[in-house]
Amino acid sequence: MYKVLAKSGRAKRGQLETVHGTIQTPVFMNVGTVGAMKGAVSTTDMQDLKTQVMLCNTYHLHVRPGDDVVYRLGGIHRFVAWDKPVLTDSGGFQVFSLAGLRKIKEEGVYFNSHIDGKKIFMGPEESIQIQSHIASTIAMAFDECPPHPATRQYMQDSVDRTTRWLERCKREMERLNALPDTINAKQLLFGINQGGTFEDIRIEHAKRISEMELDGYAIGGLAVGESHEEMYRILDETVPYLPEDKPTYLMGVGTPANILEAVERGVDFFDCVYPTRNGRHGHAYTNQGKRNLLNARYELDDKPLDETCDCPVCRHYSRAYIRHLLKAKEMLGLRLMVTHNLYFYNIMMEEIRDAIEKGCFEDYKKNKLEQLQEEGK
Repeated sequence: MYKVLAKSGRAKRGQLETVHGTIQTPVFMNVGTVGAMKGAVSTTDMQDLKTQVMLCNTYHLHVRPGDDVVYRLGGIHRFVAWDKPVLTDSGGFQVFSLAGLRKIKEEGVYFNSHIDGKKIFMGPEESIQIQSHIASTIAMAFDECPPHPATRQYMQDSVDRTTRWLERCKREMERLNALPDTINAKQLLFGINQGGTFEDIRIEHAKRISEMELDGYAIGGLAVGESHEEMYRILDETVPYLPEDKPTYLMGVGTPANILEAVERGVDFFDCVYPTRNGRHGHAYTNQGKRNLLNARYELDDKPLDETCDCPVCRHYSRAYIRHLLKAKEMLGLRLMVTHNLYFYNIMMEEIRDAIEKGCFEDYKKNKLEQLQEEGK
């Protein structure tokens, strides 16, 4: 199912076989929270942008249009017209960050919808049931996302509860995958390591969940307010205790520099809203640093966003034109920026895979970081 093809230091180049195709890793998963990329980028566009995996969100699809609607329409792949892998986030992060007033109990979480205030209950079984309805390729276990910072006692209690919830998620998925009316009976389950910045809690939790023989393992609860140095320290300490022969997913991270640092530490799955969100705000990722297209310096600049880029945007449009669209608040400006940024991320992942295969990832990382730190000219 998952196979390590090459290593360069601790960086690993692998592939994950799924019912919806093979994922080449390291991989950046493009975030389509409600089944769509923000910035009017379609699933047909994503095929051309070298996207391998689309990430959708359980909570958001549950409240709108409803996972029962997605199920009745044949699952997420038919619903959004995407034939490659889809990963669904369990909804845990949204439950804990968006829902406002909530009550956490052993059975799950009671909270109000952010759309209409309707009372909702979600526990491990409900999260897995919704994800089974959505019929994603990879489902994430329902976990508690503890606040940062948190006391040691709170964190330990939270992690223990997350472990118990993971056991319930696994049982429920096994039950659902055995039913005749399940759309994707080969749905994979990834567990989530938690523990904040407490190294010993992280390590002990990694050991416990590794014994559960899951399809993959994620590291959650990072990039939530701690420094980059703290995040890298936790990865240094935690990743070695997760199975090397399974995918390792760092949730919600991050910048190109974050990805390079995490790959070096053995991580091979990533997702983040940065390329779409920053693109919509006029920021382009390039091999000459990040550019703010709203700057007046680009008003008469007829060069592409990145002269080294072969994306559809850089082949046809100038910085000046895209800046004009953004200033005029034309949707096309957002679309072109997001298209370029997604392509940049996906090409960078291709370069990373190539560097690991050639055994020169350390040199690639050093050169890439130097490029990224330049100020876009």
